[in-house]
Amino acid sequence: MPASGRRRFGRTRLVRSLAVAAVAAIALPVFGATSASAAPAAPVSSAPAAVGTATAYPDTLDGWIRESLSIMAQHGIPGSYDSIHRNIMRESSGNPQAINLWDSNAVAGTPSKGLLQVIDPTFRAYHVPGTALDPFDPVANITAACNYAADRYGSIDNVFGAY
Repeated sequence: MPASGRRRFGRTRLVRSLAVAAVAAIALPVFGATSASAAPAAPVSSAPAAVGTATAYPDTLDGWIRESLSIMAQHGIPGSYDSIHRNIMRESSGNPQAINLWDSNAVAGTPSKGLLQVIDPTFRAYHVPGTALDPFDPVANITAACNYAADRYGSIDNVFGAY
């Protein structure tokens, strides 16, 4: 990713830090994971967040998935680390700036965008409050796509091909 892209996501990441329960902070290996192949996240507690407790997620594919899982848990959206990662690798190879300019959606004027290749109308319809309104934002893209997959297929865990 170009330096300008890292800076842009870095700024939005600081603004978007979420408060989570102390149990969840201990259960999630947010620091020390060096790649997207790190162990899947433990289930996130739905207990109220402790006042003043915030988790900073790394500005990496692993961090984006883990932050999305935390938001998804707060909104009752099902999905697992492994399924999200598998679908991201198929759709964008982990590039949050990926855009499809050749398929039928693109020909119709609504290209698929971001990590999970979501078109704008779907992103708007399945956007999850608390995430950015930018379909190229990694966490917003993952969370909206998983919300769509939950509505359409029961979970992102049930998606094994283009959706």
